Order: sequence, then C-alpha cells, then structure tokens
Amino acid sequence: MERKDIVVLAKDNSVLRFLQGFFEGRKTYKARYAEDPRSLTKTMLEKSPSAVIAEGAMLRELARRIDGAPTIAVIRGNAKEDIENAISCGAKSYILRPYLDIDLEYKLASAIVDRNTVEKMESERKELEAIVDLTQLIAATLDPKDLLYRIVAKVADIIPVTRCSLIRADKRPDITNIKLSLSKYPEIDEALKSRKPLIINDVPRNPLMSKVRKFVAPLGIRSILVIPVLLRDKVIGTLFLRTSRVDHTFTPNEIRLLNALANASANVLHNALLFEQMEDEKARLEKLAITDYLTGIYNVRYFHHRIIEEFSRCQRYRLPISCLMIDIDFFKRINDEFGHRTGDEVLKEFARRLKKRIRKSDVLARYGGEEFILLLTQTARDGAIAEAERIRQCIEKKRLKTLQNKGGLTVSIGVASWPHRNVTTYDDLISCADNALFIAKNRGRNRVATYEKKEQPARKGRRKGSSGPRAGRG
Repeated sequence: MERKDIVVLAKDNSVLRFLQGFFEGRKTYKARYAEDPRSLTKTMLEKSPSAVIAEGAMLRELARRIDGAPTIAVIRGNAKEDIENAISCGAKSYILRPYLDIDLEYKLASAIVDRNTVEKMESERKELEAIVDLTQLIAATLDPKDLLYRIVAKVADIIPVTRCSLIRADKRPDITNIKLSLSKYPEIDEALKSRKPLIINDVPRNPLMSKVRKFVAPLGIRSILVIPVLLRDKVIGTLFLRTSRVDHTFTPNEIRLLNALANASANVLHNALLFEQMEDEKARLEKLAITDYLTGIYNVRYFHHRIIEEFSRCQRYRLPISCLMIDIDFFKRINDEFGHRTGDEVLKEFARRLKKRIRKSDVLARYGGEEFILLLTQTARDGAIAEAERIRQCIEKKRLKTLQNKGGLTVSIGVASWPHRNVTTYDDLISCADNALFIAKNRGRNRVATYEKKEQPARKGRRKGSSGPRAGRG
C-alpha cells in the first residue's frame, strides 16, 4: 500500500514532539518536516501532498504556497482567535490541546478521504464534459476521415500521449489511408480478437511484443493501450494509444474514460461509414448512368447532354466546334469469323485506343453498335480533319491484341464543323457528321470525309472577350 505523503510545518517543540511521536512507526503515512512555509523545498512542492499539518500562525503564508492539499491546523494559543484564523485561511479541520493521537488520526483520515472524494468527483465531471464535447464535436460531420481526426484530436487533448490513432477495421485502416499489417502490431491483433481493452504496461518485457520488440525499442515506448470500438458486438475500429512515459502507465480512470469515448464514438462512426458507402454507391450509379456498359466510355445519352452545353457555349462566344462520327469498317466480318464475344473485346480495345488519342476536354461516346462519336471543343474544320486523319492512321497501323495480332481494323470517319451555313443546332452538327460518314463509306471506306455542302463565309471580327475560331487543335 502506498504511504500517504504528509507535510508538517511546525517549530514549537511541544507540537513537534507530539507529531514526531504520532508518525513514528506508522506505515500508512510518510511525514516531511519544515519550520515554516518559506523553508518548503522544491521537492515538497512538485507534487501536492495528501495533507498538510501546520501551526495556526503559518496558515496564511502556507495558503499561497500549497494549493489543493487539505490542511489541519494545530491550535496552541488563544483557541477562539486561532480557530477563526484557521477557518479564514482555508483549514479543513483543527486539533486542540491536549493533543491526542486518536483525534489527529481521525482528522487526518477524514481530510484525505474528503480530498479523494473531491478529486474523484472532479475527475468524473471532466470525463462527462469530455464525452459531451466529443459527442457534439463528432455529430457535426459525416465525413469518416474528418470524424476519425476529430476523435483522435479530442483524445490527445484530454490525455497526454505520444501517439493516438483510430484505426478502421473495415477497408481503409486509418485516417491517412495507410494499410497496417497486423503481424507488425500484435497488440492491435490481440485486441481485435478478444474484443476487450488491452493494456501493456511494460512493453520491453511483455511476451506479446517479443516479435516486434526490436522495432519498438528505438521509439522508447513504455505503455500501450488498445481499445476496440464495438457496435452491436461488431468491431468497427480500435483506439490505439501509445505513450513513452517511463514513470507513468495508463491509469484505471484513463482507461475508463477512453472506453467511454470509444463507446460514444461507435454509433456516429458507424453512421459515417454507412454514409460513405451510400455516397460511393451513389457515385458508382451516377457513373453507370453515363457510361456505356461494354466499352466503359460515355454513352450516347451523356453525349447529347454535353453537346447541347458545348454547342450553346460555342455559339455564345463564337468559338468553333467539330463532331466526328467514326465507324469500324467491316465489323460484321469479325463477328462472323471470331464470334460475338471476340467482337465485344475488339470494341473495348478500340475504345481504349480512341480514349488515349483525345484531349481531356473532348467527349468520346459509343453511338451504337460499332459506331463512335467524338466532340472536339474549340476545334475548327481544318483541325478536326487533321485529327480525324491521325486517328484513322493510328487505327490502321496497329494490329489488335484481342485478335492475337492476326488482324487489324480500319475506320471511316465523317467530319462536320460549326460555323457552317447548314448547321444551326447541335442536332444539325450530328446529322452532318453522320452524312459525311456515309460519304466516306461510299468512297471505299478507310478514309475521312467532310460534310461538303457550301459553307457560310467566316464572319469578320469576333465578340469581345472570345478567343475566336482556330484552325488546329493545339
């Protein structure tokens, strides 16, 4: 049992004899003596003693030097005057002549019990405040990364530790998205298996840490505490705390508080993870809604949405815009010779090649079957023709891995651009590109053709603030 530290301030011989006789041989107390408050050593003041016994005359000076320790006044002069002085100076109790061991024993034990009760109540008040603060703090977000950070920051603010981590046990291990190998963290692995708090008070000597001791030793880690975060018996994460304090391990109060914080976090963390899953699923569905199921590029529905926006913008600022309709030549032969599944793989490989050739600002979509459509923003007729020819040559020169390099493809491409006298809407632009594709196919395929109706002369000048049409793609 730890001996209670008692500071004694007395210089009267009779008082000293009584107190020395009282503490002599007692195993529950350890008395340290000083003649007056000014003679208190630094060692005495570093840690607040369990109690102070002092002559009445010293109480006023003593109150300015020791804070928090209960004081028992020794009354040796005018009883009424000294008692009033002791009470005004904050003494918790007093002893009168004749000094009796049983009286001091009772007063001393009562003072220590009262102090412990007050400290416990204060500790519980702070714990409740911490839980309330954390609950309010984490209720303000549904972002798992932000939530994990807030929990860790709050714990680190309450309890001084070298490191505090909240590790996710579902898919992304922690807030930095660094995956952890449990073989390197046996303490976390054990806590996840047992689903109970795990405390290691002496890391260098604990058998559980034997395999990782050489990695932990340079860090100076003394104590480790791992608390699983449970929700309906399911582990959704762990509070992982480490400290390198040599003279201090995790106290029962700290463990209880961290357990309470983990329990308070569990439901909110679970909801945040569910919200994240819903957002991921929403994003996945949104992507599916605009993506061609086979090739993975945009579908024609999304293409129409984008061409309406881009064509309107180009009309407003007098910027050029072009559309390419691309068709794979004799694609039916591939299906007939190699089968429809191989044909599907050819379409996928073809789409990947096209996607690598275009700018991020361009819009590529599967128009239907073996036809693809490409929108070239801010690209005039000459630039669109040049790009179409580059695409045609690229497809012609490279054989297909899907066909094990036994065969290649050629494409026919129709090009239409705006400004043009026959193009007044986005639908006209698509129709003209489709007509140009028909021309390319009629002329023998594997070629580029443009919409050949008489074009409207380019307007002189341009609207203020616009860049005007350009010939190339840049």
